[in-house]
Amino acid sequence: MEDYDILDTPDSGTADSDASDGPQPRPQSLMLAFFGNHVLEEGDGDLCVYSGSIIDVLGRVGVGEQAVRSTLTRMVNRGLLRRRREGRKMYFGLTPQASRVLWDGHTRIWEQGAVNDDWDGTWTLLGFSLPDSWKRQRHDLRSRLTWSGFGALYSGLWIAPGSVDIAGVVAELGLTDHVKIFHAQADVATDIELMIRDTWDLESIAARYVTFDKRWTALLGSGAGAGDDPIGTRLRLVSEWLWTIRTDPRLPARHLPSDWPARPAEQTFRHLAELTATPAGRTATELLDTVPLRQD
Repeated sequence: MEDYDILDTPDSGTADSDASDGPQPRPQSLMLAFFGNHVLEEGDGDLCVYSGSIIDVLGRVGVGEQAVRSTLTRMVNRGLLRRRREGRKMYFGLTPQASRVLWDGHTRIWEQGAVNDDWDGTWTLLGFSLPDSWKRQRHDLRSRLTWSGFGALYSGLWIAPGSVDIAGVVAELGLTDHVKIFHAQADVATDIELMIRDTWDLESIAARYVTFDKRWTALLGSGAGAGDDPIGTRLRLVSEWLWTIRTDPRLPARHLPSDWPARPAEQTFRHLAELTATPAGRTATELLDTVPLRQD
């Protein structure tokens, strides 16, 4: 599904252009991070937020009012947000489709560690063969596989560490008849570390962690902590962390370089997340105008 592309936060043209500045988040990705932080988690997805409140918060991370309004409209048209008018005010809430994507992201951010110390030696293999004309289906499948931790071992054979329950995703895409899934262990003749290097771009994955850690450690070192704007700081923090981990399949730690940078980067993220949680929540309570989400 195209939905999972919306969790790739940087603008593709500027994401890695200047590592010292970090990725440049897209308005739609920041919007979803906002709803994930303050609607999904705080209100279990059952709230709508006044557009003026959204404009205020996203303005704190550099998104202008017109960009916010146009992003809201696009996300309504894509089935990611729903509108509700209350008097002269317009409120926006999550659709079930967006909630599903955000809960998936929530699991990746808060429940799964960035380092896989518990790998049991198994792999999930997925083979597919699609007609040449099925470009959209191929793109959707590859997007979902990447999000689920798979890498392309060969053009039509993808692999992920551990036992990954991917059958539901394949069924949702309507591709069950074109896909075969296996769970297996590698033969002793297989050089797993070489296979990993051939299948995933470890340098690119590592660079994301290094960039994140450098940027946010500098903030901690400056004594800024949550800063004067904890809600904006936390919004950017979570957005950038999701971008950082998005293409990391959580490869087994014992087959990665000893200085793999995911561990220190995650420690930095969790420390800052703890620092910003309470002040950002307090600011949200004071700032956000919300109403209950009523079903039409």
